[in-house]
Amino acid sequence: MAKYKLGDIAPIQQGSVPESESYWLLNLDMVESNTGHIYERLYVPFDKIGTSTIAFDTNNVLYSKLRPYLNKVVIPDCPGYATSEMLPLKPNKNYITREYLTYFLRSPKFVAYINEKTSGAKMPRANSSDLKSVEIECPTLENQRHITSEFDRIISIVRLRQQQLQKLDELVKARFVEMFGDPVQNSLKWVTKSLLEMGYCKNGVNFHSGDSGIEIHCLGVGDFKDYSVVDGTDYLPTISLSEEPPEESMLQDGDIVFVRSNGNKALVGRCLVVYPHNTPTTYSGFCIRYRLTSDEVNTSYLLRVLKADSMRKKMIGRGANIQNLNQKTLATLNIPIPPMELQEQFAEFVNQTDKSKIAVQKALDEAQLLFDSLMQKYFG
Repeated sequence: MAKYKLGDIAPIQQGSVPESESYWLLNLDMVESNTGHIYERLYVPFDKIGTSTIAFDTNNVLYSKLRPYLNKVVIPDCPGYATSEMLPLKPNKNYITREYLTYFLRSPKFVAYINEKTSGAKMPRANSSDLKSVEIECPTLENQRHITSEFDRIISIVRLRQQQLQKLDELVKARFVEMFGDPVQNSLKWVTKSLLEMGYCKNGVNFHSGDSGIEIHCLGVGDFKDYSVVDGTDYLPTISLSEEPPEESMLQDGDIVFVRSNGNKALVGRCLVVYPHNTPTTYSGFCIRYRLTSDEVNTSYLLRVLKADSMRKKMIGRGANIQNLNQKTLATLNIPIPPMELQEQFAEFVNQTDKSKIAVQKALDEAQLLFDSLMQKYFG
């Protein structure tokens, strides 16, 4: 198998953009990490493009040199302009396809390599020279197409499962609105109580690591996926502690955990309910634990109230860079209390939907595992 330096077969070279009334302008916040999915397409007149941009076309692969650990690589499907934080690589079609190059750049081995080479503390960037000098093994073009078709097939399965999970979430959301309406706008329909009147909160803490032999699972911000319930915590990472953790820092079945602080504003206030099932489990300092003590509210109902868009807006912090949620803000949340019979009907609906989600999530995890094994097989 032939081996080349990336700079020799995929040099940094801008593309050609034909004249038009408006142009595609791509910024990094429009690109999803790991997949290159475009969240949003912005079209602007030429005078709005600015000077800190690069031109690209359908011969390019766009690689983000800023914070390379975010793994943002794009295969553009039409010409346009992008922030200069993206490097327009132009793969030589005689040696490498755009798709094969893209999967190579997304591979864990390459991401780890280039991340070690970054410079800059607050705004780490990959150096062009390091990118150009990395070596890449290139099978025949036919084999490259076969390999990328394997990846594409698995990604299509992953996306399908993700869409199924999203549809199930939307189903629960629609059922909630049908039964209870918006919890903020319709708060006069039922008696309301402050969230902290029905339970209490505790901020997470940052533990000191040690070799005392004490290991427990820890729920962190990265574990707040697209599901609402963590049923069992064996998959969560473990941490080694220097001393026995205080009892108040341990999670119990039915606890609701919020994201308290994060640079991504969309994550702040995201919440889920945890069932550790007696497995020692704590939560990070970037989270808040809420423990319900009242029997007036069902946990499934309360969780959906807290996930409502109108409630989420009330929870978003005001930090300049790092967004924060605090107990003072949570105390302002008024929770409508409908009859328990209605709450239990909704809880049963959620329970049945969650069973479907578990099956879909298992299939998604299997597809992701297969994708990861292929990455290891072809890119080491």
